[in-house]
Amino acid sequence: MLRLVRVKNGLDKRRIDMQHRPFRWIAGGLLALMLSAGSVYADDLKVTDARLSILPGDRPGAGYFQLHNASDESVTLVRAESSDFENVEMHVSSDEDGMASMQSVSELEVAADEQIEFAPKGYHLMFMKRKTSLSVGDEVEVTLLFDNERRLPVNFEVVSPASM
Repeated sequence: MLRLVRVKNGLDKRRIDMQHRPFRWIAGGLLALMLSAGSVYADDLKVTDARLSILPGDRPGAGYFQLHNASDESVTLVRAESSDFENVEMHVSSDEDGMASMQSVSELEVAADEQIEFAPKGYHLMFMKRKTSLSVGDEVEVTLLFDNERRLPVNFEVVSPASM
C-alpha cells in the first residue's frame, strides 16, 4: 500500500507501507531457517580428542580426532582447511604384506550415528606448508567442510609426535 506522508519541509513523499506486505514474514522466516540450520548441525556432529602432531621445520603435520555423527542422516566430509597452513588434505594409511602406503581421500562418508576415528595408521589429515610458527600446547583452528556446504570449526591441540 502506498501512503503519502507530509514531512517537516511541507513536501509530500510517497512511502511504501511494509506492514501489510508479506515480505517481512518471508524474510524473517528465511533468516530463522538459515540460523537454525547451522545450530542443529553443530549439535549433530561432535569432534573429540583433536590433536595436531607437528615435526620440526617445514615438514607436514598430521591431524587426528574422532568424528561422531549423532544425526539420523549420513554426512560426507569433503575437505578441511586452516588459515595456519597452505593446504590440508585427507589421507588414509594402510599396511599390506608389510608394505606401508598412504593414499589421498577425496571424501569420507560418516553414516548416521557412526563414529570415525582419524588415527595413526588409518585416516588422518595432512597439514602442508605451515604459515606460522607453532609450538607444543598451541591451538590451531581447523574447519571441517561437508558436502552439504556446512562447516564445523574445531580447535586442534599441537602435540609432539612422541606423544602419539
